[in-house]
Amino acid sequence: MTCSIARSLDVAGEWWTPLILRDIWLRRNRFDEIQSNLDISRKLLTDRLDTLVREGAVERRQYQERPPRFEYRLTEAGQELMEAFMVLLSWGDRWRGGKKGPPMLIRHLGCGKHAEAVVTCSCCGERMRANEVLLEPGPGLRETWGTTPHPRFPDALKPKKRARKQTTKKRSRAKAAA
Repeated sequence: MTCSIARSLDVAGEWWTPLILRDIWLRRNRFDEIQSNLDISRKLLTDRLDTLVREGAVERRQYQERPPRFEYRLTEAGQELMEAFMVLLSWGDRWRGGKKGPPMLIRHLGCGKHAEAVVTCSCCGERMRANEVLLEPGPGLRETWGTTPHPRFPDALKPKKRARKQTTKKRSRAKAAA
């Protein structure tokens, strides 16, 4: 499938996979540590780790020869995938956290403060919201199941200008002038 979301889910969409990636990100790098923390079957964990290694999100390094034992590290692709999951983590805290609040807080090492992971524009740095972006056909588009552009797509190509909020003084002046 040519859909970028579908291709991403091929790597990370199985139920246990985001939790396995989270554990590796949190430096639980050895099979037994991950298995014990998640209480997942060894067979299922092996299958998910094999997929992550094959897809290039995780690398496997041998740390013991007899018996052979391995640890797992996020690759550059795996680190970037975790950045996407950090946004999901913040969403879960905001919408599913309940009265007790989030179980963990994100601290940004750059400024030292607690932060919320958000998606920002790589060009202007502004926060990107779902209702303020437009997906346009890219060079890899092939119209197949799940990737056909919406019929109203051409009408939406022009970027919409955001309405600026008027201050109370400007509204009062506008009313007085009318």
